[in-house]
Amino acid sequence: MEEQISVDQAGVYIQKGIDFLIDVLPNVLIGIAALVIGLWLIKKLMKVVSKAFEKSGFSKEIGSFMSSIINILLKVFLFLSVAGMVGIDTAAFIGVLAAASFAVGMALQGSLSNFAAGIIILIFKPYQVGDWVEVQDKFGKVDDIQIFNTLVSTPGMKVLIIPNGEVISGIVTNFSKKGITRMELNVTMPYEESFPKVKKIIMDELLKIDLVLKDPMPEVGIENFDSHNIVLAVRPYVIPDDYWEVYYQAYEKIKAAFSVHGIKVAYSEGVEIGKIGE
Repeated sequence: MEEQISVDQAGVYIQKGIDFLIDVLPNVLIGIAALVIGLWLIKKLMKVVSKAFEKSGFSKEIGSFMSSIINILLKVFLFLSVAGMVGIDTAAFIGVLAAASFAVGMALQGSLSNFAAGIIILIFKPYQVGDWVEVQDKFGKVDDIQIFNTLVSTPGMKVLIIPNGEVISGIVTNFSKKGITRMELNVTMPYEESFPKVKKIIMDELLKIDLVLKDPMPEVGIENFDSHNIVLAVRPYVIPDDYWEVYYQAYEKIKAAFSVHGIKVAYSEGVEIGKIGE
């Protein structure tokens, strides 16, 4: 009798197992097929996405990083979908994933802000690699736009690592956007000297510098009157890459020309009353 009961129980268990397989197996097979096809489609799609990033002008590092993020998100969505097909309750898993994502997001809040700013810079392009810019009162040439930072080389051969979040939160001066930039130089002349004479001397010297643009023409004007001199604004236009070469040449040539033409300057020691020229 006991053997008969054991056989009957085994038969019941076997039947339940068969019924379970009949119920679950189609879903499992469908899930496996969906997983294989989904992974194949994601692989094909990622090739298209990678080419799109290359054509859009994004740097190789940014394009690779963005492609990886999209690839991971697509695969997570696929695995969750397949788990749902098989009959696994994904609600709890999604809750845990959301909580973990929130915790990681809070821990990396500053880094994520810089990352988002980097994407904004690459999309709206306030500057590009090779541009001369002033960011956070720092002047230099953009060497690289990375995921979290912008690298800027100063004329003194220092490399500034500026977080992208600080870039978009302040004012960025791009000296290369227009293709030319106006230099802002200052020269002094004594009150008794003739301004038209000094202006002509300065203009002649500026036009002798090959790197100074002739269109638009340089500008020379009176900017201010101080206690000892008249302050002149000297404004030649140059290509941004030629800025510092022209900067030094201009001052050197103007000083030499003042010496040749006998243009005097006032010294701060003592005060002397003198006449005013033209």
